[in-house]
Amino acid sequence: MSARLPSIPSSRILQRLADLLAGHRRRIGSRRRRLTRGRQALLVLAHLRCGDAPHPPAGGTPDARLAAGFRIGIATVCRSIREAVDLLAPLAPTLEQAMGTARSKAYVILDGTLLLTDRIAADRPYYSGKKKHHGMNVQVLADPAGRLIRASHALPGAAHDPTAARTHDIPAALAAGHIKCWADKAYQGAGPALRVPFRGRNLRGRRRRHNRDHAKIRSLGERAMAVLKGRRLLRKLRCSTTRVTAIVRAVVAL
Repeated sequence: MSARLPSIPSSRILQRLADLLAGHRRRIGSRRRRLTRGRQALLVLAHLRCGDAPHPPAGGTPDARLAAGFRIGIATVCRSIREAVDLLAPLAPTLEQAMGTARSKAYVILDGTLLLTDRIAADRPYYSGKKKHHGMNVQVLADPAGRLIRASHALPGAAHDPTAARTHDIPAALAAGHIKCWADKAYQGAGPALRVPFRGRNLRGRRRRHNRDHAKIRSLGERAMAVLKGRRLLRKLRCSTTRVTAIVRAVVAL
């Protein structure tokens, strides 16, 4: 499985996911389940959209509300979601596939985002000094129209954006593909392929115009961020940090 699911209406996404689950059940020889493949697909899409079921009962955790909405146990909810997420995650574009897409564009936009988590204060590797919160750092590539091309694996929030980008080999891949990339000031020195604004306040003349034009181009990348942050589930993750990458990749695959 190497190709992501196409951008299609929700009802068709539901059917595609149900078919994916049906194929998986046949491969593993699964028999009777508490949820049909269609109900499991609906459960998973509800979770990936907002971590909840439509019109859930008030109170309780998201998993408990999903369990009540679908009339199943919490353990069944967790197993069903994990199974589907692990099927969807491999469908998200790899770095090589993303570079292939990027080469067909005039340029790409690189930005980092912090996905908040509920980690405790003792978890220093997950604490972002910039955002003053615990979370996971994800690097996002977008095309000139702001469409999401790829989201990287998640790293602990203490990682700075240029460090995270280099860890994922993004600057090197952009340079090797001769792909122009716009990024913010934080990426200065990250690689020759990255175009960043001038540092400093009270800039004048050419530098001020350059930064203004640069900001207009880079602002389109916020649309790609909105694709991720539009999912209520990703606004504050309550799962293990080891599961964040799979969840983000599952969202990108959809």
